[in-house]
Amino acid sequence: MRTFTDEASVRVVPVAVKEPPGAKAVPWAWCAALFVLYGTLSVQRHRLLRTTGYDLGIFEQAVKAYSRLRAPYVPLKGEGGAVNLLGDHFHPLVAVLGPLYRLAPAAETLLLAQAALLALAVVPLARWAQRSLGRAGAHVVALGYGLSWGIASAVTFDFHEIAFAVPLLAFALEALGRARYGRAVALAAPLLLVKEDLGLTLAALGAYIAWKGWKGRRRAERVLGLATVAAGVLGTLLITRVLLPALNSSGAYAYGEYVAEGGRGSVLTTLVAAPLDALRPEVKAVTLVLVLAPSALLALRSPLVLLAAPTLGWRLLSQHSYHWDTAFHYSAVLMPIVFAALIDALTPYALTPYARTKGDERAVRHFRASLATVVAVTLVLLPSFPFGLVLRKDTWRTTDHVRAARALLDRIPDGATVAASNRLVPQLVARTTVVLFPGYPIPGKLYDTDGTPPPPTSEWIVHDSRPHEAWPLPDGHWPYPLDRQQDELARAQRAYGYRVVAKDDGITLLHKETGGAETSIR
Repeated sequence: MRTFTDEASVRVVPVAVKEPPGAKAVPWAWCAALFVLYGTLSVQRHRLLRTTGYDLGIFEQAVKAYSRLRAPYVPLKGEGGAVNLLGDHFHPLVAVLGPLYRLAPAAETLLLAQAALLALAVVPLARWAQRSLGRAGAHVVALGYGLSWGIASAVTFDFHEIAFAVPLLAFALEALGRARYGRAVALAAPLLLVKEDLGLTLAALGAYIAWKGWKGRRRAERVLGLATVAAGVLGTLLITRVLLPALNSSGAYAYGEYVAEGGRGSVLTTLVAAPLDALRPEVKAVTLVLVLAPSALLALRSPLVLLAAPTLGWRLLSQHSYHWDTAFHYSAVLMPIVFAALIDALTPYALTPYARTKGDERAVRHFRASLATVVAVTLVLLPSFPFGLVLRKDTWRTTDHVRAARALLDRIPDGATVAASNRLVPQLVARTTVVLFPGYPIPGKLYDTDGTPPPPTSEWIVHDSRPHEAWPLPDGHWPYPLDRQQDELARAQRAYGYRVVAKDDGITLLHKETGGAETSIR
């Protein structure tokens, strides 16, 4: 029998009773509803040309290779397909999508798979909440997780490997909450195959188990926890120091400079300054607060929240500003941790069929007010983050520009080689071999746009001079500004033998051949 004691001396006594009718259906009903939301929104954005070559196109090329039982050599990361994506980031678990893509070769396959994975994570969280907090608590946790800005940012930015980590973490955290530590480790171990930094999250989970073992004087838990810490740390070192350099054409880990000395002169100085650097500039502090905000900051009352430290640590100490913000997909893996910590923090106060609270009525009021606050924060944040797109008319309207783009893309034959603008790339990956136009990355210069792009060698070029609506991501042209892209387009015609086949609404289609008259549609 477990007893919890808080400031109000509340005593929680677990009482075994029969589950209410329909209890098992609640988590799965939320899963189905969230899958519909995530899948509809992400596929609709793709149809409106709001997905990108970097990163949906990259992952689709990798999965396309896996579907043909080939190594994931990706032309978008280097023209000629010379870049093995496993040497960029280590995510071999993505290969499980290969058979699915073989059956349905389309970008939508990846988007719907991601929607299913992110929705699946609500099942263990809602199930744990229902057991510990009651049905109302389960609905609040499911609503808060399902509409959280961290998940929304992942849904509306292409596909990424971290979609696998979210349900793995959720199921592992549920096992931790039930003190099934061996199961938790087994569920979290595949994180090493999702992305190289997640081995440190596995190590943090092991540290939590070891701490529980020391606290309860249970040797088996201490040993399991310490072994998991060692596996997480050693696995991360093996991947970043051996496997990634071996698979990368440069012979080094491409992102090793992300958490670098930062110009401070030495590693020691960097470590000393790390606490301040982690909160400066102020956008870092804002992001840190927003990560915890979906739980109404109550996650801070649970030690489980410390499992977020590795991901927050490398992001806030990164030298790249896009890691500090709330955009993109980087916060998705934090949401299961935040809501698991919320469940753990509220369990001592809960009035449920499984844990009846006897004592101070203040605990009951605290519990109900906490749930109401989580709902309120969820609804207040909703319009400011990507799920607010559901309420925008332009999300559901196909523009003339989109129709013009599709008409021109249809003129490119299957099996052709194409150089395309970033937001046109994902429309072509399934049926052509496509790279970015203008050429990117510059050979030997990751994310450097100052040098001269490599010359185009594809049969076709399709360029879009109009910036697409991209909220919540930045609008505009990427990776090069529009004037430079237009210079490269002119150079392709002047120096490399490309001729204009058609133009429509700012979109230009060129083919590498002599002769042929220009067609001007608009």
